[in-house]
Amino acid sequence: MSAILGTGVGWRPEIAADIERLPGVDWVEVVAENLCADHLPDGLRRLRERGTTVVPHGVSLGLGGADRPDLGRLVALAELAEALGAPLVTEHIAFVRAGGALTGSPRMEAGHLLPVPRTRDALDVLCANVRAAQAVLPVPLALENIAALFTWPDEEFTEGQFLAELVERTGVRLLVDVANLHTNHVNRGEDPTVALDELPLDALAYVHVAGGFERDGLWHDSHAHPVTEPVLDVLAALCDRTTPPGVLLERDDHFPEAGELAAELDAIRAVVDRTHARV
Repeated sequence: MSAILGTGVGWRPEIAADIERLPGVDWVEVVAENLCADHLPDGLRRLRERGTTVVPHGVSLGLGGADRPDLGRLVALAELAEALGAPLVTEHIAFVRAGGALTGSPRMEAGHLLPVPRTRDALDVLCANVRAAQAVLPVPLALENIAALFTWPDEEFTEGQFLAELVERTGVRLLVDVANLHTNHVNRGEDPTVALDELPLDALAYVHVAGGFERDGLWHDSHAHPVTEPVLDVLAALCDRTTPPGVLLERDDHFPEAGELAAELDAIRAVVDRTHARV
């Protein structure tokens, strides 16, 4: 059973002081690679002393890649989870690097989360990498669906089917990003309600909500713009189907004033509360 988290926000140094003052912030999520377990920022330490839950969110394991996850990265993530007293850690269903000694080509870092082909072979690799990560981590692992600009040819699963089999084979939890479902609706023509119907929502750990913008027919998941109504509509559709253990607002650039941040959190709470009341 997933921990009950409530309403949270992504902790970033630029808005750390605002987060400490915002009412109703039950928990925060931190980018794992930006922290050291033995030298936590003062703002995070104060939140922990107040009893605020902190969840590490990784971006560099590359669990969808051909290589097994790097042991050093896994150990660092495990140590951070223990230092923060985190109930779980999260990562992405993506690959972020390729090449290396076994391929005869230079190792390349994408600097971006790239989509995993939804094929049986790719799923086999992903499941093996997830099990390797689970064996090292001291707490449960949850994985996030990503936003993508393209679809691989000859895919064998829909997004929901791919994630459902991943959960069945590994027992991993899910971090459902409703903004990414909207992004994939615009960019790849995938209906978010179909994905939600196919997902094993009993494995839901929590939900991401984020802003973006559309340009030249593509949706850019910027994390630097206000959350739009279509994204909140996907959140409402998810809440029609289950009660999320937690919902978190992500913001990574062009940080708003505290009042605007509070208003976005209120809008997210309103969607969750309104949907639950109707259900």
